Amino acid sequence: MKNLLLISTLMFGFVNVVDAAQSKAESEVAIAFEKYFDARENQDWDTVAAMESASGTFNTNSDGSFHKVLAKTSAAQWKASGQSGVLNTYYPEFAELADGVVYVRFYYEGIAKNGSQSSDYRTRVTQNWVKESGKWVVKTQHYSPAQFGGVHITVASDFEE
Repeated sequence: MKNLLLISTLMFGFVNVVDAAQSKAESEVAIAFEKYFDARENQDWDTVAAMESASGTFNTNSDGSFHKVLAKTSAAQWKASGQSGVLNTYYPEFAELADGVVYVRFYYEGIAKNGSQSSDYRTRVTQNWVKESGKWVVKTQHYSPAQFGGVHITVASDFEE
């Protein structure tokens, strides 16, 4: 009986370890995710724009505004947005939904700056990354305010079509 209990414990424990391992796609997106947010922090807008879907992205900001229309944001537009600050990603989770699609959720927080205005910032984020032309790119981003902090600092470009 003890042996059966021991074998069952080891077997179910192993199953949990196997389930926790990232798929190849999830591992690749984890690397791309880090590169994308490093580029945003360093204001490397060429890299940021190149890591978003060539056909455009669907985004929702954390300021309570409506969902944004499909947009293809260039490096020049990212630069003109004036976004900066010290923002970090926390607890990213990666889940492969289908071939070529990985869902990511995480917290994004720190001090957001736009021009001379700065604010505490804490938000929950979900993204969908898709594989296009052999590379992983962001297709959707949804930022929703999290308690204990500010949200997206509205900028003039938020109102442009």
